[in-house]
Amino acid sequence: MTGTAMETGEERRLVPQRQARAGGARVQQRQARKDSWTLEEERIFLLTLAECCNVSEAAREIGKCRQGAYARRKRRIAFARAWDAALEEGYCELEMMLMRASLFGSESEEIVMDGDGVVKSRKVKRAPNLTIGLRLLQHHRARVTQIRAAKGRKRSGPDSADAKARVRAMLEEIRRRRAAAGE
Repeated sequence: MTGTAMETGEERRLVPQRQARAGGARVQQRQARKDSWTLEEERIFLLTLAECCNVSEAAREIGKCRQGAYARRKRRIAFARAWDAALEEGYCELEMMLMRASLFGSESEEIVMDGDGVVKSRKVKRAPNLTIGLRLLQHHRARVTQIRAAKGRKRSGPDSADAKARVRAMLEEIRRRRAAAGE
């Protein structure tokens, strides 16, 4: 068997395992557990984490538990780095979504139907409850700040001086437009 065939076949199924011995620990290869994460599950988990910024939801998406995800993060450095990148991406998207909702609001339509399926009434609701988004921002704020500091980027979160100046400018523009429209 060639080295390439060996790498794609057997070695991919083998994972490192530490074994204690008198002189210290040695690393030995063993078969991967049947319930371990696949590369595809890891990819889907990270994509979901980047989309929703919610570890429980990302784990549920691949049929794993949240504690298993945190344990994997603790054991695997590459996975922890990818997790941090996904979390930062999701956090930025969450910041922007909440900023858009707070500045411009959003609408949802509630339709009430009778037993025959005929529309009885329509109601437009504005400004949904942003509690979950705010809780996720609070929960991950410290970690994302650490990630950004490690990257050497200047702080550009929603409470930075630059972000506050942009929000003030937008609010002033809204006030100007309302005054021009006679509201």
